[in-house]
Amino acid sequence: MVSLDKAIIIRLKTHGEDYEIYVDADKAVKYRGGENIAIEDILAVMQVFKDAKAGEKASDEHLLELFHVSDVNDAIKEILVKGELHLTTEQKRHMHEERRKQVATIIARNAINPQTQTPHPLARIEAAMEEARVEIVISKSANEQVEKVLKALKPIIPIKFEKLQVAIQIPAAYAGKLYHVLREMGEIKKEEWVGAEQFCLMEIPAGLQDELYTKLNGVTHGEVKTKVVKHE
Repeated sequence: MVSLDKAIIIRLKTHGEDYEIYVDADKAVKYRGGENIAIEDILAVMQVFKDAKAGEKASDEHLLELFHVSDVNDAIKEILVKGELHLTTEQKRHMHEERRKQVATIIARNAINPQTQTPHPLARIEAAMEEARVEIVISKSANEQVEKVLKALKPIIPIKFEKLQVAIQIPAAYAGKLYHVLREMGEIKKEEWVGAEQFCLMEIPAGLQDELYTKLNGVTHGEVKTKVVKHE
């Protein structure tokens, strides 16, 4: 659970009364933005209060009846999502910067420069976002804001989302070591063994091309062979 000293209060006013919970501000914002975080990891106290600062608790029976639920956690989730979240200026600044970085990272991992067929560095994406003066909101997840930001970047830099299919030829000695690397980087469309070598057909976000090659060469000491066979 979250330290009570660092927690903030979320307040939901309904039926003429206030219901409050103590939460970790950062995790609460992420949860409201769609991230899958356990309730017990967000709350400092697994309790709903009528007045949190005074320690006045709301009874479970009352919450079940008021929110028309069979589990108190469902009432807590409703307060968490619909309640007023009061953040300090510093908390807002930190969360805004983090959300901005998340959006830029998603775009950098999935997009390429269609003129050169190469990924854009993260710094270039961030600079273009700054130039385009895109508005990032902390109440929405990074994924929800990617399409809007990508549209704003197109007048600034040549960019598009694309997937690549890459044929990979792996010496048998490294096949086991590379298994998890391949799974993490994309989707294995096809794999087969020919003699002492493994052949894989991978589909990856175009922005991960350089990262994939770096990891493959790092494990195999440059003995791997790759070739882009299809752009989608």
